[in-house]
Amino acid sequence: MIVIVMPSVILPGIGTDTKQIVALVALFGGALVFFEYHAIYPSLIEFRDGAPYNRIRYLMILTIVVFLSIIVADQEDSSTVSRLFRALGLLVGSAMDFPYSPVRLASYIMSEDATISQVIEVRVAAGTAYLISLFSLGLFVIVLKLVGWPSTKSAFNVWVNLPTFEPTAGGDVVDRLIRDSHVNLAVGFLLPFLVPAGITVLTSGIPAGTLTSPQTLIWTMALWAYLPAALIMRAVAMARIADMIRMKRAAKLAVLGAIEPGRLGHDDDEDDDL
Repeated sequence: MIVIVMPSVILPGIGTDTKQIVALVALFGGALVFFEYHAIYPSLIEFRDGAPYNRIRYLMILTIVVFLSIIVADQEDSSTVSRLFRALGLLVGSAMDFPYSPVRLASYIMSEDATISQVIEVRVAAGTAYLISLFSLGLFVIVLKLVGWPSTKSAFNVWVNLPTFEPTAGGDVVDRLIRDSHVNLAVGFLLPFLVPAGITVLTSGIPAGTLTSPQTLIWTMALWAYLPAALIMRAVAMARIADMIRMKRAAKLAVLGAIEPGRLGHDDDEDDDL
């Protein structure tokens, strides 16, 4: 709820109708997360028992939204803090705006009638959001290595923490987890490049006035940077789960000497709780 309402809180001149719509969306989002975390079997949110995963993703989108909101707010209500954030955004945007970079491609999604100032606004927002997502990815990898995520000190139910993963779809669970991990990794890496390229090819560009409006600019750039990073985090997490299942199978095989062939694909006692 805080993430959803943050732009409306920071940006000046938000109308009453906009605030009401934002409040309704925030209530819906808060209710969804509340029921997902209190349900015995969740249906949408993954890795609810693997705390650092969702916490880092949440902090990433919150940081992106707050930074972009402060930068955009500087246009209408300048302050010392907003000028500092904008200066940092200009520096980051210029540094990350090199040929074939995601930031350079993001600035191409606007129509040809965009002014220089509008291009700079998109570049600043894209560079800031993308840099925060890269830092979040690095933080996630560091936490995974330091704390051994997910912790093996207590039971970790794979199917509760992966509610969108269908274990009975066929094939070995470990192979499917590795395959899905590779797909998520590839899509996450290519998405920042494919989205601007697709918009440029399929349309004549987004109208500059529409893209640079405060709320649209914040959420477009936030989601553009967040989704690829979240997919890469999911790829790393699924690969880690696959390794845990593989190690447990190897340990059980070492003890028993053999595993029943019919239980290689899915074993409730063996694979569900790690």
